[in-house]
Amino acid sequence: MKKIILTAAIFVSLLTVKQANAQISFSLNIGSQPEWGPTGYDHADYYYMPDIDTYYDVPAHQYVYLENNTWVRRAALPPRYSNYNLYNGYKVVVNERNPWLRDNVYRTKYSNYKGRTGQTIIRDSRDAKYRNHWTGDRKEVRNDRKEIRNDRKELRNDRKDNRRDRKDDRKQHGRP
Repeated sequence: MKKIILTAAIFVSLLTVKQANAQISFSLNIGSQPEWGPTGYDHADYYYMPDIDTYYDVPAHQYVYLENNTWVRRAALPPRYSNYNLYNGYKVVVNERNPWLRDNVYRTKYSNYKGRTGQTIIRDSRDAKYRNHWTGDRKEVRNDRKEIRNDRKELRNDRKDNRRDRKDDRKQHGRP
């Protein structure tokens, strides 16, 4: 039983661990940009995605989109955009506070970018400044997944052992 509780505690703690992202004081936020973000920018406050008329708040890691005539912030895109591919869709970097308040300007200015693809993204960049952008995270994610798989395996084994112990106890006490 102790082993199960310990394994569960380790599993939960792995899910709550977050790596800190270091930022240089002169507002360089390369490390906080998502891997699907466009290359060539040392700093980006927002990405505007003309295909879905949505903004992505880079520092807050949130999407800003219209829902029932109100701009909302969410950690994920709504189901209506489930077919949108963040890696292929065109993104425009916007360094303005609350750009959605002037959405008509951005919608008009970048309407010809709808459906455009071929933008180089951070994940696919060979630029030295992106070299360690996601590789460390990928390794950590792989290691975390391995640990989680091992924890699950141990948990299954513990359950089997507990079932076996209960079965043995029932046999010893003459219960079926």
